Amino acid sequence: MLIEFSIGNYRSFKDKVTFSMVAANIVAKEKELDDNNIFAVDDDLKLLKSAAIYGANASGKSNLVKALSFMKWFMINSSKETQSTEKIGVEPFELSTETEAQPSFFEIVFILDAKKYRYGFEANQKRIISEWLSYVPNTRKTALFERVSEGNSHKLKYLSKRFKAQSIYPKTRRNALFLSVAAQFNVEIAEKILDWLTKKVNIVSGLDDQDHLIHTVSYLAKNNDNKSEIIQLIKQLDLGIKQIRIKQSEIIPIEKSSYHFKAEDLIKTGHQKFDEKGNYVSIKFFDLENQESEGTKKIISIAGLLVDTLKYGKVLIFDELDARLHPLITKAIVELFNSKKTNYSNAQLIFMTDDTNLLSNKLFRRDQIWFTEKNKYGATDLYSLVEYKIRNDASFESDYLKGRYGAIPFIGEPNA
Repeated sequence: MLIEFSIGNYRSFKDKVTFSMVAANIVAKEKELDDNNIFAVDDDLKLLKSAAIYGANASGKSNLVKALSFMKWFMINSSKETQSTEKIGVEPFELSTETEAQPSFFEIVFILDAKKYRYGFEANQKRIISEWLSYVPNTRKTALFERVSEGNSHKLKYLSKRFKAQSIYPKTRRNALFLSVAAQFNVEIAEKILDWLTKKVNIVSGLDDQDHLIHTVSYLAKNNDNKSEIIQLIKQLDLGIKQIRIKQSEIIPIEKSSYHFKAEDLIKTGHQKFDEKGNYVSIKFFDLENQESEGTKKIISIAGLLVDTLKYGKVLIFDELDARLHPLITKAIVELFNSKKTNYSNAQLIFMTDDTNLLSNKLFRRDQIWFTEKNKYGATDLYSLVEYKIRNDASFESDYLKGRYGAIPFIGEPNA
């Protein structure tokens, strides 16, 4: 379960943005929103099942996704896929003389095995400036390690015996994360964290469906519950598809990075065929790649990902979720997450969107709606609708388009 993440330039609150899935202490207009849109971790912590992030073009929505993708990749791979002389792939904010030389800041708070963890690091392109990990095993916060940089060297400021990595730190390069190295040497806590990050947190783009479709094809090729749930989801979204056929003989179990076929070529979609009197006569199969719409291809592509996320209680961070989808389809996907019935494992969906049709107090609580906006210095601000005092009958969509919450483009008058 994801609680929050923070990204920015060094550990100064004014230069970082924080996104939170913690449910605010508010009363939703409709009681059913409380029942369906949030879930309780314990007596003190309630989390959101979904959240939408809005903003004008170039306001920083996709940069949030890029930063999270980098953080995930670097946590998992910095010890094994980088060399000692290789630069770290962070990008300082270069529109300020104050921050252009400062390190980049990343932090994530999450729940794993019923424990709350907080992990983060600061890095420039040459080295890790600081790195820290703490958790709450019972009721008190406990530091597991803290790493700091001093000049050209780095050292452990603190290391708990619970982390069981006393002999490993000397093997950590200055451009690699200690957490990543510890996992390579089978430190249990580090292994569990990176396993959770790898298997439970998916960060994807709605503009690139090929990898998602491979996931769907792998499920459809197997005769199990996942297959039936994917087919049921496709039928539910009213695409006119009655059957799906997979050319199983052409599915080759190889690594994703080396797939040498188009997954679309493996799928045939079956539609009802009628005679001149309107009577059903047969099923006609189409090629997904050549004969279906872009919207249909996307829905089938992400169907496996959605089913997998909901069934196993994962976190899905989705940039451009609404791309090539009808607004009612996007809404239906959100409702899958905002539902006790379909989201029984408390999966979480965070998505970047421009679809204002979703801005409704019948779909979202105020704390589920977020905005990105560039300030006058060109930096991204991230804030929630819960920060605004709003009437119970207010139209989120109308007020947003009128500019009352910011985060919209300012379009000049056309030249005469």
